[in-house]
Amino acid sequence: MNNGIVDSSLATIGDTPMVRLQRIVPDGAAQVIVKLEAGNPTGSYKDRMALAIIEEAEHRGDLKPGQRVVEYSGGSTGSSLAYVCAVKGYPCTIISSDTFSEEKIRTMRAFGADVVLVPSNGGLITPDLFDRMRDVLDGIVETEGAYWTDQFHNTDALIGYDALGQEMLRQTERSGIVIDAFCAAVGTAGMLAGVSRTLKAALPDVVVTALEPTTSPMLSAGHAGPHHVEGIATGIVPSLLPADLYDRVLTVDEAVARELAAPLTREEGIFAGTSSAFNIAGALRIAQELGPGHTVATVACDSGLKYLAGDLYRT
Repeated sequence: MNNGIVDSSLATIGDTPMVRLQRIVPDGAAQVIVKLEAGNPTGSYKDRMALAIIEEAEHRGDLKPGQRVVEYSGGSTGSSLAYVCAVKGYPCTIISSDTFSEEKIRTMRAFGADVVLVPSNGGLITPDLFDRMRDVLDGIVETEGAYWTDQFHNTDALIGYDALGQEMLRQTERSGIVIDAFCAAVGTAGMLAGVSRTLKAALPDVVVTALEPTTSPMLSAGHAGPHHVEGIATGIVPSLLPADLYDRVLTVDEAVARELAAPLTREEGIFAGTSSAFNIAGALRIAQELGPGHTVATVACDSGLKYLAGDLYRT
């Protein structure tokens, strides 16, 4: 970690803390440790991915000075790309939807991105929504010669998430802990894939679990469905997640994750969004399976500040 003065806020991405849950882990379960990604500049682990994608494109010459960057996003990727583009001086367009967090959409605009909203069906995240968002994106690429970051297929994203995995290894080693299991929900699957390949290279016995909503079990049952957990379960089997990078799939009830958000905040001090609560709900189930003497790791993806306009924290 650089504790001196840096020349760009981009240098502050990463080096986030890990915490051990103390109060919500059931008796007789393994310990659960959580990587807290809200400390990144936009409050999300997607900053890691956005920086890697933009800088790798620059290095190859695929992204030219002044060229527009475009992506379709449910929020955090869009916010992170808007941020990185703002610092580096690229115009940016994000295709999003009215079903996603108002805070995330406002964040994209705050960083200067042009945001195009595609209407949802009843406020739900459905596979056809992403198809319609992609259609709008294709038009912008064709008419403006924009660089599409292609978050669902761009392996440059894994470079950013490798760093997350390396941080986890260093932090657990300093604490004398070995990670027995890692779990995370699947959206683009870049984070799960990047962390998994890093952990598996160092810990051959680690068991990696991909999480998905019970209503949209694409990996486990081969079909998608509606849900409202932003950033995950987009209705496809992600190309960034080869079968050898995860060992099992676990479905998690969205309602369980939503109910966990308040105890996470009030008992553990982890103020996070739905996908983070989803990851931790999965980790708690795995911890009960493994029992004492084991360690389950997961990631809190972002900050609860991104969800205050919705119903997650309404009391």
